[in-house]
Amino acid sequence: MVELGTVAAACARQAGRATPGIEDMASYLAAQVADASHREVVGPLLPGSGASGVVVHRGRTVGEWGDPTVPEMCFSATKSMVSLVAGVAHRDGLLDLEARVADTVALPVPTSGIRWRHLLQQTSQWHGELWGKPTTADAQSGDAAPSPPGSAWAYNDVRVNLLCLALTALCGRSLPSVLAESVMAPLGGTETWSWHGYRDSHLELGGERAPVVSGGAHWGGGLWMSAADLALIGRLYLGAGDRLLGAGWVEESWRPCPVKPEYGFLWWLNDSRRIFPEAPAAGRCARGNGGRHLLWVDPERDLVIASHWGDDVGRLIAEVSDAV
Repeated sequence: MVELGTVAAACARQAGRATPGIEDMASYLAAQVADASHREVVGPLLPGSGASGVVVHRGRTVGEWGDPTVPEMCFSATKSMVSLVAGVAHRDGLLDLEARVADTVALPVPTSGIRWRHLLQQTSQWHGELWGKPTTADAQSGDAAPSPPGSAWAYNDVRVNLLCLALTALCGRSLPSVLAESVMAPLGGTETWSWHGYRDSHLELGGERAPVVSGGAHWGGGLWMSAADLALIGRLYLGAGDRLLGAGWVEESWRPCPVKPEYGFLWWLNDSRRIFPEAPAAGRCARGNGGRHLLWVDPERDLVIASHWGDDVGRLIAEVSDAV
């Protein structure tokens, strides 16, 4: 039995923990990139509208706050949507996880020795520059010394952008078109979402320029999607993954990376409770901007939480999890 009053109270408290300063997104982003020489925003921005979210238990909405139908910049929660599109490519027989990227698609940058699995786990260790942003501009990487693909893990937006480029070449079309046709339409999602790249991120496909989206929002762009639509994707991972993504993709996406056990295919895994110590270990999440954008999926509780622009989201997860 769901304690609806407890869920409602937790949602109300989350509404009161709205992230400040999001109305001026340019200023907000300026504080996100440590390397001052590469802070230039090269993608579109969307001012934040305030805290919003939705709680879905066993397919039924049991709580919400703010306006969960308003699209927001998802920041690095976008990365898990890149993984989702990779699942579609895998379902369609285009993506071999163990194949070398260079043997599969022709790209304008070298990817020697890097396999698709490496890009999806953030273990590619690729060093270079893409769309004017070098891998060293992402201070989260912490991997100044080059090492072989698969030997180490590093969180790096430029490398995820490389995956977006490679997937665009592999699919032969833009990633938003794949997401719309193969995922959002079958799920009954809205058409309010959009996915953006940078002003110069394009790839020549069949004589035409196809846009290449970004996997985050350090320099603008990324996925803009409402909490309500994100929750639909969460439900996909709980129930319809095999139907829309092919047998085994969800399990593969949530398989711990050998050199980073709390990470799968661009999904965070809470098994060791390192991501959200107060939350259940069964949870998996798409997380952006320190958790201010979140898609939480708990298979044990049949629970989905989608949250935008709220601080201390771990407390929300813990309170709602206890109530269901």
